[in-house]
Amino acid sequence: MPMPIRHRLQPWVTAWGAGLILISAIAAQALSAEVRREDCEKSYKPSTGQAGKDVVWVPTNDPLVTRMLEMAKVGKNDLVYDLGAGDGKIAIAAAKQFGARAVGVEYNPDMAQLAQCMVKAEGVGDRVKVVQGDIFETDFSAASVVTLYLLPELNLRLRPTILKMKPGTRVVSHSFLMDDWRPDESSVSTDGAAYLWIVPAGVAGQWTFKQQRGNDSFEVTLEQAFQKLSGTVGKGTDEISNAEMDGNRIEMMFSEGDVQTRLKGELKGNQIEAQVTRNDVTSTFIGTRR
Repeated sequence: MPMPIRHRLQPWVTAWGAGLILISAIAAQALSAEVRREDCEKSYKPSTGQAGKDVVWVPTNDPLVTRMLEMAKVGKNDLVYDLGAGDGKIAIAAAKQFGARAVGVEYNPDMAQLAQCMVKAEGVGDRVKVVQGDIFETDFSAASVVTLYLLPELNLRLRPTILKMKPGTRVVSHSFLMDDWRPDESSVSTDGAAYLWIVPAGVAGQWTFKQQRGNDSFEVTLEQAFQKLSGTVGKGTDEISNAEMDGNRIEMMFSEGDVQTRLKGELKGNQIEAQVTRNDVTSTFIGTRR
């Protein structure tokens, strides 16, 4: 008896389907291998120590890159700007290891093109871009994290711009500091040194704090040097201590006569909402700047 047509077709259909799967797999493999790191370096391969616009190029080693991004607590909701991106490794790591979006800014056109190629080779083109440009003419105000590997004098030139950024923005520098703006965190190991700053909100001035549910109140006059605060209470006879900013968050302690006070709060608009402990009793106070 002749074999039914559907039985005769079945092996051919199965083979055809398998062939399609194989072709798709080969195509996917070819697509993923379309750009490789080795291919990127064929047209331009930088050398350690080569001259740049303001600095020589020295790549940050991989363990230090990871540590810098960990210090900044980079996450999927962050936008990282790497100023002086080189071959793009910090921007790429921010996306691959931490799920962030990232922008690298690189002055050298050849290096910028290399970094753009590396972004494709690492498969993070949907989250990372590298632009050719001058870091001193680039608007990076949207960043929640800024990474640097420049020189002290360049960090200092950038400092006024950084201090105008949104409070809470994290800034991490490889090797170099920012003059008298002390870092909030330092990490030094055999891989190198990294320093973290958190952009502080500005709270200098005279503040009146009133208890939200009660009649207690006090006044403080604050002076500010970056994240560090100093100042006096009331008529100026008592000084505050342990006072500093962490982005929008503020902490301070002081003694007013025999009243011991500890304040922990957050700047929200023009007010500070704070939990204030006075002689072991904690309540909510609202601070208003005069």
